[in-house]
Amino acid sequence: MMAANASNPASQTAAPGPIILLGAPGAGKGTQAKAIAALYGIPQISTGDILRDNVARSTELGKKADPIMKSGGLVPDDLMLAMVEDRLNQPDCQRGYILDGFPRTVGQAEWLDSFLGKALFGGRQMAPVVVSIEVSYNQLLQRLTGRRSCPADGKIYNIYFQPPRKEGVCDSCGTTLVQRKDDKEDVIAERLKSYERQTLPLVEYYGQKGTLHKLNGELAVEQVTATTLEVIAKAATK
Repeated sequence: MMAANASNPASQTAAPGPIILLGAPGAGKGTQAKAIAALYGIPQISTGDILRDNVARSTELGKKADPIMKSGGLVPDDLMLAMVEDRLNQPDCQRGYILDGFPRTVGQAEWLDSFLGKALFGGRQMAPVVVSIEVSYNQLLQRLTGRRSCPADGKIYNIYFQPPRKEGVCDSCGTTLVQRKDDKEDVIAERLKSYERQTLPLVEYYGQKGTLHKLNGELAVEQVTATTLEVIAKAATK
């Protein structure tokens, strides 16, 4: 976990509070989360990391979740929310945190609102800053189906946006590039449909609350980052 960095001016400014990143697979949430975490010195939190940590530490919650995960089932909300609550109460979350992939449903969002109603950041209550990174369906398909990786050195390419110099071969070591099974078009299409069914209602939920900020995720990464940080900075000083 990254602690507040005394050499980083942003880490010494007003607490950014809770930040929620919404966006379909391939929208760039992970990239933006890392940039925000580095600037503010706050943790990036995902439910996957929370689950793995609880299982690895053999906590009581982890022991209950482990057999469910091993059988391929979905961890029920009561277990998941208890783990999330425990994580958000840790000392490194006192100034704020980035939630990547949580909440996934309106029910989870309502629980989070209740939790935040009792939480303090820098001595005050703060509503979440909700950033929805908007990317068109066709662009998402190209980002995900176009990904190729080198099994030797892990370098990532995209045949549409960042192709290797020689088709199908890693620039660095000459190894044949591979496509992940879950980057095939039929799998991607199903993932995007699942996102629309389950998570897009959150856009409407937070939009009605006035905490939603929609950003054009098709701009250059640096532009998306700059706009995201501007939104967070403005909200933190209100």
